[in-house]
This record gives sequence, C-alpha cells and structure tokens, in this order.
Amino acid sequence: MVDAAVDRQAADVLLMDVARVSSFADYFVIVTCLNARHMNAVGDAMEKVADAASLPALHREGTPDSGWVLLDFGDIIAHLFTAPMRERYALEQLWQAAPTVVRVQ
Repeated sequence: MVDAAVDRQAADVLLMDVARVSSFADYFVIVTCLNARHMNAVGDAMEKVADAASLPALHREGTPDSGWVLLDFGDIIAHLFTAPMRERYALEQLWQAAPTVVRVQ
C-alpha cells in the first residue's frame, strides 16, 4: 500500500506499527494528497493492491471533499489526508508511541 501511494505521488507516506498500542489494528498508513481527485486516485490504487493481497476494504469513511478518507483493511488502516487536515488531526503525534516502519517524503 505504501508503494501504491508513492506511485500515485502521495506525499509524506508513513507506515506505523500500532500493534503494541492498539487493539484494533496492526498498522496505520498515513498519506498526504493534493486534493480530492488525487485522494480518489491514491485510495483506488491502495484498494487495488490490498484486494490483490486478499485484504479487501472492510469499510470506507469520510469523503475526499472533506479532506480525509479512512480505508479499513482489518489489520491495516489507511488515512488519506489533505495537508491541512493531516496537520489538524496530527495522528503521528497522537500515536507517537507506535514505531515508524517506513517514511517516504
């Protein structure tokens, strides 16, 4: 999913291992998208990769027009943000106890 986001030009792609600090997921993928259209493209690419790995999306929340979309793949949760919404929600700070697996800026 990280590769799919990077391939679609998402910015500041972060994979966090939240397994030790969360009971509902093992990993968060957090990405910054330029706009709603870009967010759709990144989300679609991530869903395609996950589906090919037998991890179909269980739930989708938010809308690209709101600046935030959550894709729930069970053990992996992807957060797609516009830059202002990513700063507002500050998930990296909220989950700072979770180790970073990879970050592509």
